[in-house]
Amino acid sequence: MIVRKFLLAGILLHTHHSAAQNWATWRGPLQTGVATNATPPTVWSETKNIRWKTAVAGLGHATPVAWNNHLFVLSAVPFGEKFEGKPDSAPGAHDNHLVTQKHRFQVQALSIDRGEILWTTTVREEIPREGGHFTGSLASNSPVTDGKYLYAFFGSRGLYAIDFDGTIQWSKDFGNMETRHAHGEGASPALHNDTLIVNWDHEGQSFVTALHATTGNEKWRTLRDENTSWSSPLIIEHAGRYQVIIPATKRIRSYDLDDGSLIWECAGLSRNVVSTPVSDGEMVYFSNSYDWQIMMGIKLDGSEGDITKTDQVVWRIYRNTSYVPSPLLYDERLYVLGHNQGIMTIIESKTGKTIQRAFRLPDIQTVFASPMGANGNIYVNDMDGTTLVFKHGDQPEMVSVNQLDDRFSASPIALGKDLILRGYKHVYCLRSE
Repeated sequence: MIVRKFLLAGILLHTHHSAAQNWATWRGPLQTGVATNATPPTVWSETKNIRWKTAVAGLGHATPVAWNNHLFVLSAVPFGEKFEGKPDSAPGAHDNHLVTQKHRFQVQALSIDRGEILWTTTVREEIPREGGHFTGSLASNSPVTDGKYLYAFFGSRGLYAIDFDGTIQWSKDFGNMETRHAHGEGASPALHNDTLIVNWDHEGQSFVTALHATTGNEKWRTLRDENTSWSSPLIIEHAGRYQVIIPATKRIRSYDLDDGSLIWECAGLSRNVVSTPVSDGEMVYFSNSYDWQIMMGIKLDGSEGDITKTDQVVWRIYRNTSYVPSPLLYDERLYVLGHNQGIMTIIESKTGKTIQRAFRLPDIQTVFASPMGANGNIYVNDMDGTTLVFKHGDQPEMVSVNQLDDRFSASPIALGKDLILRGYKHVYCLRSE
């Protein structure tokens, strides 16, 4: 089902955003959380510096991605009559919610210039088998784009390649995930050239697979001895070889992008791995906080086989590590949110040395979004609609505390002079007047 809202041709052709301003994957152009060449605002409110504000139906914690004048937003929209009882395999834990309606799983393209909805594509309609954690959403997997197609992943509801007119070009159904405690799904796909990577860690047979981005045909599939994880794959290049790095409960593993063969692995994380690693090309950094807290920095040069008890693991720390939010890597500084709280630690990335011990961010409470860096500032937003901005550096200097009438679990992105925030009810585009 495709519904399009056409605009005047002059609007569609209005502004060309350079490639440097694109945000093609959920952690940005460097996959580190840093917005290159962006100068977003540092002060805003419901009455100040709002370029546009667009209501979106349903709920989705997926971070939007952007290419030229297209901003892509994923949502799960309930509709129809509510039913009695539980769907198959419905969650029973106290921290899960029960789904009692059909949902439309949909992708929307918004104009970055004006905020109009260019088109809406519904990829599937169904009653979800699992409800998920009460803090999550049924559209938490962030999409990725190569400028030709948008790759929207809804987990058990499938993977879809959609062109920039909103037409589905191909789709792939991997079956049903059986997540731990029915907590829901959230791993995002990763993309390099014509290779699309999907991680499928659950309580059944886990695997990682590579697909041809233009056709959806499978290139390779490697089985994984893992239970549920929510971390997204990270694709990096080191010494002329592309690696797919995925952290999980039993092992952090690196696979060869060409054939899926194992390059190296390392133990040390606990269950419920959620945050996505970051890398500077020489080292890669992981964080976890569930059964125990741990963060580590691994040297890529020389990493082969099982490196758990080797000097390839350059450093480990065991306090104030992040759980859901992924670390921000900015100029050899790691900004790490403790668990899901408004407590931040700044770490020297190469050595693991603590630069600033855990300090509380004012007015920030529960955080599920990942921090973003842009133009010498750090942006952190929470579930109560607050976004804190402070200076990047060894001595954090608070810049502003901003409040909007919404809630935020998706991570902020920056494009040129614009800051994009996807809330529970609206998408905001903020720009200094």
